[in-house]
Amino acid sequence: MMMNPSVLKPKFFDVHCDTVMRAFDGEFDFVAGRGRSHTDLPRLLAAGHRVQVFAVFAPRSRYPDRSLQSFAEEIIAVIRGWIEAAAGRMWLGLTGQDVQDAGAADGRLCALLGLEGADPLEGQAENLRHFHRLGVRNLIPAWSDNEFAGTSMGDGGPLTAEGIRLVELAEALRVMVDVSHASDAAFDQICQITRRPFVASHSNCRALCPSPRNLTDAQIRALADRGGVMGINLSADFLAPDYLALWDAIAKPAYAAAGQASDPAEKKRIYEETRQKLRNLPLPPATWIARHVLHAIAVGGEDCIGLGGDLDGILTMPAGLTGAESYPAIAELLSAAGLTPTQVEKVCWRNMARVYAEVLG
Repeated sequence: MMMNPSVLKPKFFDVHCDTVMRAFDGEFDFVAGRGRSHTDLPRLLAAGHRVQVFAVFAPRSRYPDRSLQSFAEEIIAVIRGWIEAAAGRMWLGLTGQDVQDAGAADGRLCALLGLEGADPLEGQAENLRHFHRLGVRNLIPAWSDNEFAGTSMGDGGPLTAEGIRLVELAEALRVMVDVSHASDAAFDQICQITRRPFVASHSNCRALCPSPRNLTDAQIRALADRGGVMGINLSADFLAPDYLALWDAIAKPAYAAAGQASDPAEKKRIYEETRQKLRNLPLPPATWIARHVLHAIAVGGEDCIGLGGDLDGILTMPAGLTGAESYPAIAELLSAAGLTPTQVEKVCWRNMARVYAEVLG
């Protein structure tokens, strides 16, 4: 497939990755590009990435025995260590001006920090001020059900009273509110509470693939009406409905069995065997990415869609994609699907750059 010359070497703004957690899994050098990952600094820069939002992932459901505030601080320290080791090739973005400057920063990466789940706040919205001082500029209130909100994969409950305070404080601090993982009820409340645009950093179109993590058409329209943007998630089970059905047939009974297992070794064995079975599923074609982008444009317009790959937080991607280095191929897919050069630029960069520049101020 030949790249349209007018979109050759596009720049990219990806609004969600979990790569920092690789630093806690084993030997991984983000700056040098050594170790198993979807993303590292050399690949990001070579592919044309200019802004990457790094998720600080510390939910109570995953880390029940840890001090989550301390763990989140440790995660942020790792990212700041990367920035120092990058020797000028990477900097921490804090303002809208940083986002705008990133557009012209060829060969450099602007890193933004986001809390994926507000569990490190230990149930107190006011603790967001502490993480704001540490550089956090993106907030997902809950990854799994917590003191602030219900989630799409949990009980589906709304924001709590403390969750409402959290969203209001995020807006006051000019922290981006992010509705990925939110329950439908919490999404509706965030629409009512917020005055600025918000994002769904890594969610797809539920009309095409019925995962509850994806957005309904009504939600896409509401997001677009507010001036917000959704980032297409590259996880295969959020893209293709046939693949999702195969995934659920394996994962749902296995994870239910793991949840009932009392022996930690047995639980670990079930998870590892299940993940291997999921990896062996035949992958859907990457054209599903373009189908979700086209659907979002049809529902909410060409200003409401961007990229939020969820790299290093997902198990499988569509056929032919391997990581951050694949983003130019995504631009090619969009061009081949009929998007104009301007629309490709909006999806890859301009829409996310616009909304983050506005909200971060």
